[in-house]
Amino acid sequence: MGGVIKNAGSLSAFFNPTLNSYRRINAPPTKSGATWSPSSISYTGNNRTHMIRVPDPGRFELRLMDGSANPYLLQAGVLAAGINGIRKRVNPGKPLFCNMYTDHKKYPNLPKLPNTLEDSLEMLNINTVMKNAFGKNVLNSYIRLKKSEIESFKSKEKFDKLKPITKWERSNTLDC
Repeated sequence: MGGVIKNAGSLSAFFNPTLNSYRRINAPPTKSGATWSPSSISYTGNNRTHMIRVPDPGRFELRLMDGSANPYLLQAGVLAAGINGIRKRVNPGKPLFCNMYTDHKKYPNLPKLPNTLEDSLEMLNINTVMKNAFGKNVLNSYIRLKKSEIESFKSKEKFDKLKPITKWERSNTLDC
């Protein structure tokens, strides 16, 4: 779990691979007060307001990915981060027992998840754990592909989390 926490920003590029994916990460709260997705890199017990929840001993639920994630890249990323965490004995830190939807301001130094696909791709590009696991060529190809999607979007639209999804997003991401 320590490796997953340490590499969460980079893993976001695999777990949240579309521009539309970032409408839910660091999103403004809904009328119910929840965003239904994590925004901070944190873990807890049986509480769904954190990136990782540990409902029972010996297992954890990673809540970062969305339905557009490639299942193969997702699994490989979790394995690479997890193996690195085991090898390096990465301590995940202490769990936070709070409601992150309502109490997030009490933890201003808690690492945040990337706010955009561009941010997560930058983190992935400099992540040596992922480069070693996937190979430089595979990672560079993936980053180029995602950047070309971003450029295509930017040539036609402007991203705003507070506004409805764009025509480009409907045409290019809802079939994932």
